Amino acid sequence: MKHTKTTWRNIRRSPYQAIAAVLIMTLTFLVISCFTFILVGSSKVVNYFESKPQVTAFFKNEATTEQINALKNDLTNSSKVSAVKFISKEEALQIYKQQNKNDPMLLDLVTADILPASLEVSAVQVEDLSGISDTLKNSPIVQEVVFQKDVVATLTSWTSAVRKLGLALIGIMSLVSIFIIITITGIKISQKKEDIEIMRLIGATSWHIRWPFIFEGMFYGALGAFIGWGISSLGLLYVSSFLANFFQGIPLFPVPILFYLILLGGELLVAIILGALSSFIAVLRYLK
Repeated sequence: MKHTKTTWRNIRRSPYQAIAAVLIMTLTFLVISCFTFILVGSSKVVNYFESKPQVTAFFKNEATTEQINALKNDLTNSSKVSAVKFISKEEALQIYKQQNKNDPMLLDLVTADILPASLEVSAVQVEDLSGISDTLKNSPIVQEVVFQKDVVATLTSWTSAVRKLGLALIGIMSLVSIFIIITITGIKISQKKEDIEIMRLIGATSWHIRWPFIFEGMFYGALGAFIGWGISSLGLLYVSSFLANFFQGIPLFPVPILFYLILLGGELLVAIILGALSSFIAVLRYLK
């Protein structure tokens, strides 16, 4: 309790330094929160596309049931394939009618005979789609393969690039936070040199002197993490309707409250450790 009062007194006596420390921590955890949202969201988008049929093979009219079943069995037994679905001519017609139900003229012109049967193939991983597409293209009973290779490749590379950029920025901001809190704590120790000497003369232990500075760093970290998390969470809530429309069909929203709470708890824990570590390094260096 005594250390807490001393910590709070030190913060009130140097408000500008405290604001600087909280600000850098806020920026650090704002970056962490934003990139966490981006990485989790992009992972969900990739998982969504991985779980949906990504390669569609349309069969020639002369393809027999035995040939189609043989190709389907080969794909099902592949470790790269998660699911295979056969769409008959009649089922294709029903899908066509559902997609064009508001245009009667188009419905009258199409019958099941002119629509090809097809296979919809889902891959275990996005990277496996190219190989599956090549296998289908080499089949003599397949007329056409629809595969959005460029879209999938772009999505995968974009996710990887964002992950690397996010980790780099988080690492840089964390290091900057540590150095700034070390500097601020060092300045505070220098300003309180006479008080520290008096405390030593009256028998105060080294840890009794150190704890208020360490608690101060923990306070800066926790407050900065909470503000950074709050700004990023409010920002996500603000743009959620736009993103939901943009990613229509992909179950990104609403974001569960539990996710926000878990993220806050994790960030507070990291922030407290980061603040304590920075202050501990400072007191070891300046309190000898």
